[in-house]
Formats: sequence, C-alpha cells, structure tokens
Amino acid sequence: MTEAGHHPEVERAGLVANERVAEGVGLAVFDAPRTASAIRPGQFVHLRIAEGAEFILRRPFSVYRAPAGRLEILYQVVGRGTRALAQATPGAVMDLIGPLGHGWLVPEGTAHALVVAGGLGAAPMGMLVEELARRGVATTLAQGAPSEGRLLARELFEATCRRTEVATDDGSAGLCGFVTELTDGLIAADRPDIVYVCGPEPMQRIVAAQAAAAGVPCQVSLERLMACGVGACLSCVVSTVSGRKRACVDGPVFDAAEVVWDPCEDPEAGA
Repeated sequence: MTEAGHHPEVERAGLVANERVAEGVGLAVFDAPRTASAIRPGQFVHLRIAEGAEFILRRPFSVYRAPAGRLEILYQVVGRGTRALAQATPGAVMDLIGPLGHGWLVPEGTAHALVVAGGLGAAPMGMLVEELARRGVATTLAQGAPSEGRLLARELFEATCRRTEVATDDGSAGLCGFVTELTDGLIAADRPDIVYVCGPEPMQRIVAAQAAAAGVPCQVSLERLMACGVGACLSCVVSTVSGRKRACVDGPVFDAAEVVWDPCEDPEAGA
C-alpha cells in the first residue's frame, strides 16, 4: 500500500500522445484515470510496453504530471524498452501497475523549498512543483543539463517556481558547469526549509551533503533497476543506516540522511 493509502492495481492505459521533447527524450501521455486519480508526487508506475519475451519484465517510470485522468511520462531512450516506447503511436494500449512507491513528503510548516533536478531528474519533479505551488510554498528550482536543449520541463518550472536557476555543461544556458555549483550558494543565501533532489547519484550525494552541512532536511529520489516493482525480487536494494531497503516499496524517495552513499560503508555489506 502506498503512503496515500491506495493499493497498486493493473490498469489498461491508452496512449494518446507521444512526442520527442529533446534529443533522446520523449513525453508519453496515457489515458489512465484510476492511476492518475490515485498517484502522488514522486510515485511511479511499472509499464509493460509491448508483448513478447523481451518485454516480459515491466519498466519503471516516474510520473511527471497527472492532469485530468491522464499520466504524463518523461522518458529517455536508453535501451530496448524505451526505444519501443518511443516508436509507439497514439491508440496503442499498454498495461501498467500503479501507483507504486513512496513519494515526496512536504513537512508541515514548509514555506520555502529548493528543488534540484539534473537531466532526466526533472521527470518526478513536475507533480512536486505543482503540489508545492498549490500549498503556497515558495519554490526555488536549480536545474542542470548537458545543454540548453536538454533542460526539460522549463515552461512548467518557470510557471510554478518563484525562482529558477540553470547550469549547463557546455554553457549554452545559465552557469557553465554543474548544478551543484549553484546549489551551495542557493542554500546559503536563501535558506530553504527543505531540499528535494533527483538526478545522477553523484550529484544527489553532493547536494545532500550541502544540505546536511547547512542543517536543512533533504529528500532524494533514487533510481535502481527493478524487475517486479512490488518488493518481491529484491533487485532494487538501497543501503541505509537502518539496513537495506527496497527502492520500489520503501522509495524511490528517501531521507538523504538515511542513505549510505558509499557501498563500502554499508553495515550489511559483509553479511
């Protein structure tokens, strides 16, 4: 059961749109009213993209937005499954399991949040920034990408966030460098009540350390390979200070202070 009290279920979802939004990145929109009404920011769905032996295992996808009975999924084409998804056309019907996982939490009394997205780490942030705006939370966004063309969801972020700052590897937009070069100063100059982070794990580790040094709570969304998505196969284990946990059930969102970032420091590594 999710933290919102909704049991995950299988739903047949019709693809209503599927378009390329950046180099190697697509936005798929599904008609999935049951899941869309139940899903919460930071949760995900497990999608069966096609039939056949090579698609026996479902693929996990963060939900970017869930407006009016639909699920919007930002995805990067990296393997056979996402290539098949990129080739799917409106009218295709796929089945999904959802909502799954433990999503973002907004602590009582939060007035200012810093949201940090690196690359496709923008994918689980759409619902989050909409929820923060709905609650009247002032949100600062720090976003990083290889180039300006890979800065995803900019229109949504600029419409919902009080302040947006970007960094690109090639300097085509914002700071020339990594987003972590922005976040330390943002935390110091305009201290948030909480930091939310998703992106490459080295980036998340740095931002988590910056937040910890400033005494600011931090939540991270971790990516792991998943086979079942419901906690049975143990393929998505995350090391934490209280033992190994499953990203699909206990996460993908974790308190950054609980994560053991270095596997060598895992208390159960030698068990």
